[in-house]
Amino acid sequence: MALLLLLFLANILTISEGTCEPGIIKQIHLLRPRSGAGGNSIPGLSCLSWRLAVETNNIIGWKTVPEECEEYVGHYMLGKQYRKDSRAVAKEAFLYAQSLKLAGDGKDIWIFDIDETTLSNIPYYAQHGFGAEPYNATLFDEWVMEGAAPALPESLWLYNKLLSLGIKVVFLTGRQESQRNTTASNLKNVGYQAWEKLILKEPSKYSGKTAVFYKSNEREMLEKKGYRIIGNMGDQWSDLLGTNTGNRTFKLPDPMYYIS
Repeated sequence: MALLLLLFLANILTISEGTCEPGIIKQIHLLRPRSGAGGNSIPGLSCLSWRLAVETNNIIGWKTVPEECEEYVGHYMLGKQYRKDSRAVAKEAFLYAQSLKLAGDGKDIWIFDIDETTLSNIPYYAQHGFGAEPYNATLFDEWVMEGAAPALPESLWLYNKLLSLGIKVVFLTGRQESQRNTTASNLKNVGYQAWEKLILKEPSKYSGKTAVFYKSNEREMLEKKGYRIIGNMGDQWSDLLGTNTGNRTFKLPDPMYYIS
């Protein structure tokens, strides 16, 4: 995986292709083929089924990526297919947003999660087993406080398209309130220059509560203030389930971790 990480970092210097705007850097190198032909048995092929079950929320409550799937998940996250999957979601979200007739009163909002939605933590997870290692809150918080997470290019493309349509953006993240300044600087440094609100979790208010509860409550408060949630995007089902989820939700791929 060390070689994969080096290739990943090298590609940061390469301009992204596809839907991404000029100047949005390419974060991921091409996926190396991991399959065969002629009915040959492919080691690790069952990991395809595991990822499908995870993404469709049929496997829930899991703590780590299965050990035998670490390499598969690493290749997926560093590869072309992850970019294609993210691009498909972003394109569909834009087509939906483009079809809407907005009220024009500044109250139409789009909610984005942050980690693995607008910012990518691949540089961190590439050094920690792509989710095969147990989550270490201390190490992850240290990474967050570096403020070095790159943008997920497809989400940055969608973000700019939504702003051009007159839709305001709200970031709703499970990051702690103490990480506000670093998170705001990180977002701005990679291209997310403006937003209506940046909502972070207050531990004293949501201690012991699930992400579904926290995000549902915050969305409810937004709607009580007169906002209309026309779209909601995240990498976790807990970003999209619960109450006050918005007119449409869009799930980005993320087989590295599960948040309830």
